[in-house]
Amino acid sequence: MKIHTYEKLWLVAAMVLIVGFIATITYGSVALGITMVGDQEDTIEPGELGEDERFDDPRVEQVGENEYEAYVIAQTFIFQPDPIEVPENSEVTFYVTARDVIHSFSVVGTNTNTMAIPGEISTMTVEFDEPDEYGIVCNEYCGSGHHNMEGELHVLPEDEFDLTELSVEADDEVALEDDDEVTLEIAVENGQLEDLETTIEAEIGDETVTEDVTVEGDSTYETTISVDAADLGEGDHDWSVTVDDYEESGTVTVVDQLEDETEDDGGDDDE
Repeated sequence: MKIHTYEKLWLVAAMVLIVGFIATITYGSVALGITMVGDQEDTIEPGELGEDERFDDPRVEQVGENEYEAYVIAQTFIFQPDPIEVPENSEVTFYVTARDVIHSFSVVGTNTNTMAIPGEISTMTVEFDEPDEYGIVCNEYCGSGHHNMEGELHVLPEDEFDLTELSVEADDEVALEDDDEVTLEIAVENGQLEDLETTIEAEIGDETVTEDVTVEGDSTYETTISVDAADLGEGDHDWSVTVDDYEESGTVTVVDQLEDETEDDGGDDDE
């Protein structure tokens, strides 16, 4: 049977298209690591996210040399944490779930894209080689604010990345009569595996106290800094605690006598 030249060309073109489609599907499903959320994935009760150690504090944590895990919650109409910060030259495994309805976790400009389903945990591992900033959007309609649901992913230079957290507890009011001290209870958490050498600087009124510390990897350093209330005098005094680029601040009031003590004394006089 004689086949016309044009028919041969159409047959060849059709075969090329078929092979191209197969290659594209194979590349998309294997080489790019795109996976569906399946029954084999972990499950979690959406109403108990706050009680699960993985998702009670959405975060990024270091689990190995240049290896990190990011625990992400999608809910109307935000992503937590936001922004997500990871270092360059790192491998990051994302664990993504939803608190309320179906969302998606899609990193714009990359192939990082998964559904966020209440009760399910989607898992993706991605490598980030160079510093960059990406947008995160939801591609599943999730309500009236869907079009505003967005977040950010920051890939930082290694020398700009850290997992430090600073927290401070302080009294709002102290009394001169009781010889009270203005006390700042300071905690510096180092989420990276390498030791952190830094300086704690605390200012209370005109008083400044500094302390050089080494916070071991994946641990928390706690210290207490106190100043006599008499040295500050009555009135409002601002305080601040700085560790590298992190700062916590507030105000403490020094009074002659605490109000509840004054009320107690008044009650005794009436008797």
